[in-house]
Amino acid sequence: MAKLLVNGGRRLSGELSIHGAKNSALPLLAAAILCQGKTVIHNCPDLSDVDAAFRILRHLGCGVRRENDMVVIDAESIETSEIPTTLMREMRSSIVFLGAIAARTGRAKLSFPGGCELGPRPIDLHLAALKKLGLTIEEDHGFLDCRSDVPLRGADVIFPISSVGATENVMLAASLAKGTTTIHNAAREPEICDLAAFLNACGADIRGAGESIVEIRGVKTLTGCEYTVMPDRIAAATYMAAAAVTGGELDLLNVVPEHVKPIVPVFEEAGCRLRFWGNNLTIQAPARLSSMHHVVTGVFPGFPTDAQPTTMAMAAVARGNSMFVETIFENRFKQVGELARLGAKIKVDGRVAVVEGVEKLSGAPVMATDLRGGASLVIAALAAEGTTSIDEIHHIDRGYERMEETLCAVGADIQRV
Repeated sequence: MAKLLVNGGRRLSGELSIHGAKNSALPLLAAAILCQGKTVIHNCPDLSDVDAAFRILRHLGCGVRRENDMVVIDAESIETSEIPTTLMREMRSSIVFLGAIAARTGRAKLSFPGGCELGPRPIDLHLAALKKLGLTIEEDHGFLDCRSDVPLRGADVIFPISSVGATENVMLAASLAKGTTTIHNAAREPEICDLAAFLNACGADIRGAGESIVEIRGVKTLTGCEYTVMPDRIAAATYMAAAAVTGGELDLLNVVPEHVKPIVPVFEEAGCRLRFWGNNLTIQAPARLSSMHHVVTGVFPGFPTDAQPTTMAMAAVARGNSMFVETIFENRFKQVGELARLGAKIKVDGRVAVVEGVEKLSGAPVMATDLRGGASLVIAALAAEGTTSIDEIHHIDRGYERMEETLCAVGADIQRV
């Protein structure tokens, strides 16, 4: 198994480009199933989760070809509506294929998804919504057998809580349904807007994406298009944290300012200076960070839960105490035990974590427990004295393109061995 060796204490300086968003690319790849002909997706990130999506598409009968950051999907012929368990278990977001397959073929058979264990992400919201569109779903020992003998039909879908994945699944299924579907309490994340823009470019009729009410007017067919994936706002937050903990200065290229603004106040409270110029961002960090008194995660436009672990790594070396309140996932503090191995002082009580900043961290062997928790260990290791060995880095590869190469290009000392 590969691991990362991080020699800390290097100040980061220079520029790096933010790759395409993982959480946008995956539903876009699922959406390609709905399209007749070829779909060309640019800025598609080279991630293990994306590779898993490719394997699902190929299993279904699609042609998939990658050239650098461009991916061509030919979904002219779908040969099966079943996804085997081995493919479903590779990532949690594999459930987004359900709505697309059901809308395209009228059938779908798959198992419950896998991926990072961050606590319950109940797919009952997905299932209840798709049933409203006319999909019959039978659950049996972890398998879902879905069918619709007549075309799906539009309906009013009211989510009791906002869910990105469920909103995406309904948008996919409703795009080819008869009539109009209205989603109430829809997720407002930028990735929802990206999916809607992609589907509309393919011929769909989706209105209101980015607001709490989204309307989808079903069309008869969708055709492939050429589309560019939005930049990854969580990768941007991660590399901002890397600059912050090393007292560095970075120019981040390919950033959408509106997407990262929810994290700006926290970085400014920590003492960082931020400047946007076009679709780029410059971050200048102080010699030592100040504490971030109260960081509360929330749905967009709140502070993203995916940025919480890397921001906690910043707090570990800040002056003073910082408090984190996690409102999205109950197991989102899994990185705490590993950060403690590096010398961090963190106390957890349920969904609240209090971080007492220390003057220095020390390198030690640690293990990535999930994607964003793994990224937080890299951030902490950059600030630590000595060498940190990070195992189980397959988690990190799910969401970051060759993170070690990206960071080494701006002054870090990291080896993959």
